[in-house]
Amino acid sequence: MAEAMRGMTTILGRAGWRTGFACVALLLAAGASQAQELLTGTLAKARASGAITIGYRESSVPFSFLNTRKEPVGYSIELCRELVTAIGNAVDRTLAIQWEPVTSDSRFDAVASGKVDLECGSTTSNLERQKRVSFSPTIFVSGTKVLVKKGTPIASFRDLAGRKVAVTAGTANEKRLRDLSEKFKLGIQLQVARDHAESFGLVKSGQADAFATDDVLLYGLIAQENAKADYRVVGDFLSYDPYGIMYRKGDPQLAKVINDSFQVLAEDGEIERQYKRWFLRKLPTGASLDLPMSAQLETIIKTMSVKAE
Repeated sequence: MAEAMRGMTTILGRAGWRTGFACVALLLAAGASQAQELLTGTLAKARASGAITIGYRESSVPFSFLNTRKEPVGYSIELCRELVTAIGNAVDRTLAIQWEPVTSDSRFDAVASGKVDLECGSTTSNLERQKRVSFSPTIFVSGTKVLVKKGTPIASFRDLAGRKVAVTAGTANEKRLRDLSEKFKLGIQLQVARDHAESFGLVKSGQADAFATDDVLLYGLIAQENAKADYRVVGDFLSYDPYGIMYRKGDPQLAKVINDSFQVLAEDGEIERQYKRWFLRKLPTGASLDLPMSAQLETIIKTMSVKAE
């Protein structure tokens, strides 16, 4: 660049300022082009296409679900919108969002194959899954419990012996219930559904005695249906499930943008604001989960807000 500027001085002397400014513009454009060539992975794709594809869930209340206008909304969706803005800043381009529905079963293939760039739902980050995909810092902490109709004589997981229990395909809960049934010889009859709404529907229709999944999703479904008088969530926690935003493995530029963004979102209070909006205030249905932030998540966010040296 120094040699280029010395050459520019000669140009200015020979051809005047107008020609000089034209050459400066050319050099700056060349520099910008060279910088963009250094982008890799998702950032390079976003710069070229002008868009980021978000994988969303249709019934993971209040993380990712469809409102009455069939638009994706929720806690995870809003955090992902912040990430799209940050990615746009990183590639120096305003990015559009392309929406792609995913299910518990299809989400991992969608991310790994590049069909979606960010999966914004209620996905547990665990060691097995981290072998295939990457996750953002933790955005929520949950655990497996059971939803039943009020009056049903089920109060613990042992009470599920011989009963029909709905689980959602592709979730960690499906495996946990199979393992639980085998370990304690409970003879649980698993009813595997496509998504959480369908699993809940099996209990509503009487085709299943219970629905086992993350407790917050159960409370979300009850709130969405305005059905607190009809259902209850029971049992001790079977697991510790930290949720994260999922993205492709082996994409260091995207990983840095996501990690840096979450540090800023934690530091300026945006994560806490979005939590209050989706867990403590009324949902589009008019109901509220009334679920205060756990001490675990408070600690995680506080730690997240500390900028790495």
